[in-house]
Amino acid sequence: MERGYQEGFSSLGTAMFNVEERERKAKTMIAVLQQHFGQDLGAMSVLNVGGSAGIIDNYLSGYFGSVTGIDIDEKAIVHARHNYQRDNLTFEVGDAMQLRFADNSFNVVVCSQVYEHVPDSEVMMQEIYRVLKAGGVCYFAAGNRLMWNEPHYNLPLLSVLPRPLAHLYIKAAGKGSHYYEKHLSLWGLRKLVGDFETTDYTKDIIRSPSRYHAEYMMRPGTLKSRVASVMARYFFWLVPGYIWVLQKPGERTG
Repeated sequence: MERGYQEGFSSLGTAMFNVEERERKAKTMIAVLQQHFGQDLGAMSVLNVGGSAGIIDNYLSGYFGSVTGIDIDEKAIVHARHNYQRDNLTFEVGDAMQLRFADNSFNVVVCSQVYEHVPDSEVMMQEIYRVLKAGGVCYFAAGNRLMWNEPHYNLPLLSVLPRPLAHLYIKAAGKGSHYYEKHLSLWGLRKLVGDFETTDYTKDIIRSPSRYHAEYMMRPGTLKSRVASVMARYFFWLVPGYIWVLQKPGERTG
């Protein structure tokens, strides 16, 4: 079966409409980007690729000069337009692999937990690189294929199985007929973003979750936090997900 877009992804559950959870992610994005730039973000433009129902975009618009959210999921974009209206906020139905924007258009592109959903993540990253201004950055949050539990279906080891077996697994579990997501390992992710200069924030967030408003990921002092710290230090390739800031080479402009 040819792998295509999950065009109605927001219809598969309520996660994309959960304001509290989505705003938590947005707070972490802001904290990371403020740390990275070391300056006010108010003059910068943002493109959120795969922003879904607009909750994160709306939160970002309180910090950035302009925010554009795109998603191929028309239902999600209709919801975003209806519920979130600001002068500096725009929503569009759009294809992450064929962005309609001109070269060098944005200071920041957000690509959070999206790469595994598109038919060709390499093409998407090429498009993100193209529309970023020189010196601009992509906030890139990505799951690791080598994870114990696949979060979209809540099935252990689903992401590590060969695709024919993964299809059978989710069918047997009654959670779908086809496994669309295509996760990459740490090495695959590094190859995917090879055109960018990468700054890893994963380890900083694990060490200091409060600094990045990431207590929802792990509470300081818990067993989960201690285990994550050990994994980040000695087994980074097994950390379930990564948060990177990817910079397009060149002197920052605009």
